[in-house]
Amino acid sequence: MTTDCLSSRHDAVLADLDGTLIRGTEPVPGASAALEESGLPVVYVTNNASRAPSGTAEHLRDLGFAAEASDVMTSAQAAVVMLADHVADGARVLVVGHDSFRDLATEAGYEVVHSADDDPQAVLQGLSRELTWADLAEGCLALHTGVPWIASNVDTTLPTERGLLPGNGSLVAALRAASEREPVVAGKPAAGVLLAAAERVGSARPLVVGDRLDTDIEGAVAAGMSSLMVLTGVHAVADLITAPAHRRPTHLSRDLGALAEPDEASRIAAAAELTAEACDRVLTVAELPAGLDGMDLARAVLRRAWTQEATAVTAQSDGLRGRLADAGFPVD
Repeated sequence: MTTDCLSSRHDAVLADLDGTLIRGTEPVPGASAALEESGLPVVYVTNNASRAPSGTAEHLRDLGFAAEASDVMTSAQAAVVMLADHVADGARVLVVGHDSFRDLATEAGYEVVHSADDDPQAVLQGLSRELTWADLAEGCLALHTGVPWIASNVDTTLPTERGLLPGNGSLVAALRAASEREPVVAGKPAAGVLLAAAERVGSARPLVVGDRLDTDIEGAVAAGMSSLMVLTGVHAVADLITAPAHRRPTHLSRDLGALAEPDEASRIAAAAELTAEACDRVLTVAELPAGLDGMDLARAVLRRAWTQEATAVTAQSDGLRGRLADAGFPVD
C-alpha cells in the first residue's frame, strides 16, 4: 500500500453495510480484506434497523469482518437519540419495527407500547421482516392523532443475495399514504448518524463508503465528508450522470480495492480531461484518448458532464459510443 493511497488521506472509514460490505447473508468479495489492509478504524453505519448493534456485529463477524457492537452505528440508534428532541423522558412510544428497535427504546428509558389504544406519544418506524398489516394499522391510527413520527431510514430497497427486496422506505410509504404525513428521518441521508459515527472514533477526516446515492452519498455531502461510491449494490454509473450536486461522491470505484490505490486514481475531480461539449444537457464526446476505458472513462465522463451540467452522454462514432456503453453509460 502506497503512502499516497486513498486510505492514507483519512483517519477512519464510515462504511455502509447492505450493498457495500454484504449482500444479505453473503459478504461482498474482498471487502473485509480491503478494510483490514487500510489500517483505519471502521464504524459500520447502517440504515438497516432490523438488528441490534450486537446482532449486526455478530452477523458481520460471521461473514469475516472484525466488528464489535461498539463499532456499529444503526439508524435505529440514531432514531432513539433523536426521540429526546420530541418527547419527554419516559414517554410512551409505539415501535413499528423489529423487537431490537423496541429494546433500544426501552434501554433509553421510554415505555414501549404495542397499540394505538395505549396513547403513545410518538411513533418509531424501522425495518422488520416480520412486520404485519396489523403493525402498520396500529402505527397509522397513532399517526392520525398527530404524535411525532421518526423513521429510522427511508431506503426503498434492501440489497440481498437474491436481489433487491422492499426496504423500510417502502413500508414508510404505506404509512405516508395512509396518514398523509411525513416522518422525521434519523438515518442517512441525514447527517446526524454519520457525525455521531465519526465522533465515536474521534475522526476528523472520515471517508464515507457506500453504494447508494440517495442515502450514503447524500448523507456524506450533508455531513461535509469525503465519500467513495462502490458499484457493488444499488446504484450504477448510469445513475451518477443524472445525480444532483448533493448526491455526487468524491470518489468512484468498482469496490473497496480503491482504498489501497492512489487517491487520484478514484477521485472524480482528478479524472482525465475529455474533448466533449454539452448541448441541451447532452454531452457529446468527440474523441477519447487511447486506453481510456472502464472506470477511468466513467470518472472522466462524469467530471466533464457535471462541469457542463449534462445529464446524458453520446458520441460522434459507433466506436466511441461502444466504449461509453462499456463504461456503464446508456447511449443512444
